[in-house]
Amino acid sequence: TVKLGRRDSTTASHTLAETDLPGPFDPLSRLISGFANKGLSTRDMVALSGSHSIGQAQCFLFRDRIYSNGTDIDAGFASTRRRQCPQEDQNGNLAPLDLVTPNQLDNNYFKNLRQRKGLLQSDQVLMSGGSTDDIVLEYSNSPRAFASDFAAAMIKMGDISPLTGQNGIIRTVCGAIN
Repeated sequence: TVKLGRRDSTTASHTLAETDLPGPFDPLSRLISGFANKGLSTRDMVALSGSHSIGQAQCFLFRDRIYSNGTDIDAGFASTRRRQCPQEDQNGNLAPLDLVTPNQLDNNYFKNLRQRKGLLQSDQVLMSGGSTDDIVLEYSNSPRAFASDFAAAMIKMGDISPLTGQNGIIRTVCGAIN
């Protein structure tokens, strides 16, 4: 059950977004601490990262990764991504975060990480010999565990610093101020 009626801000802060949101190049330690600073566990962070089973990223966010010839990326995956993302220019070209089911929230994102096919560096660090590997393995093997943990983490995230009283508004259309 998702709570209804959460108050949203009537303004946006680019500075606040830059400091509070995880970045596509963040190392695992920074991802863990950033989520912890908001009261979310490492498990919550990994589950919420599963939202990257939907959506796309712009070329400039993963270019270095696909041209690095690093050991943390599948060579065939990198080659496929290079077709739409040349070494220079075309920064806005898009690539799906999940090649298998790019429009479906599922556990293929975690299966991709096991195969070194995480598009963003901040995705692949979840399965890189660190403390989150076991969670990635669990979610890749159990769509049910991922779905349950994702739902619980989304509810927890919705409870972070809620606006109350006369602060903020309850929007009738989520993408616009009433």
